[in-house]
Amino acid sequence: MMSGNVREIRAAVLGKPIAHSLSPVLHRAAYEELGLTDWSYDRFEVDEAALPGFFADLGPQWAGLSVTMPLKRAVIPLLDEITETAASVEAVNTVVFTEDGRRVGDNTDIPGMVAALREHGIEQVDSAAVLGAGATASSALAALARICTGEVVVYVRSEARAAEMRQWGERLDMDVRTADWADAAEALRAPLVVATTPAGATDALSSLVPERPATLFDVLYDPWPTALAARWSAYGGAVVSGLDLLVHQAVLQVEQMTGRTPAPVGAMRKAGEQALAAR
Repeated sequence: MMSGNVREIRAAVLGKPIAHSLSPVLHRAAYEELGLTDWSYDRFEVDEAALPGFFADLGPQWAGLSVTMPLKRAVIPLLDEITETAASVEAVNTVVFTEDGRRVGDNTDIPGMVAALREHGIEQVDSAAVLGAGATASSALAALARICTGEVVVYVRSEARAAEMRQWGERLDMDVRTADWADAAEALRAPLVVATTPAGATDALSSLVPERPATLFDVLYDPWPTALAARWSAYGGAVVSGLDLLVHQAVLQVEQMTGRTPAPVGAMRKAGEQALAAR
């Protein structure tokens, strides 16, 4: 955490595209609730090529950065240290500048997923299914490594992605099996289904939701609900949303950057809900 000799303390989110990001809304709501009137939080559109130059221009007033796509791996060589959590998936979404000038990278998506599930009463499951095999899927596997005692089946569209997911399973010491996307309807019967796919990708599955579904964690939040989440809720299943994830990973970022705990999860969620409603 940066301390106090600088009049304004700054933080921001970096990525491309970035205009859609809710991070400023969530972090600013936390600062207001915590009375941090000298803190600001902005957004900057930065790609991989521009990232080293952006870092080079950062002054002592900077406390931390949120990092989103496509920078979660590109940022690692610019850091002095990354946590075991970030190293487990080779992805950083949080950079904290320490008082002695070090740049420390972490990944709050993984514990954020676990916290979002815990908030909905999911402490442990004996098996799970993951829809999709992109960058978010590796974080989902790392989160499931903490709560799933049995097999995780990942539904993918290509053998290359399948091989990648099996490699993540080995790295995380998990029982990971892959299956073809054509069989994704089978995933919907798992005790926990984590949908990590882009908007629209699971819409066709919504008509195949079983009559008594268990828990769906859909990492999307805009537009919300997805067709899958809407049908899941209609059938009485529990749904954890991408906003739940966004809030919980931001809570951890605020705590790391400001040194203030606990971060005001309720105020941050309310601000996020209001911002999405305004869209």
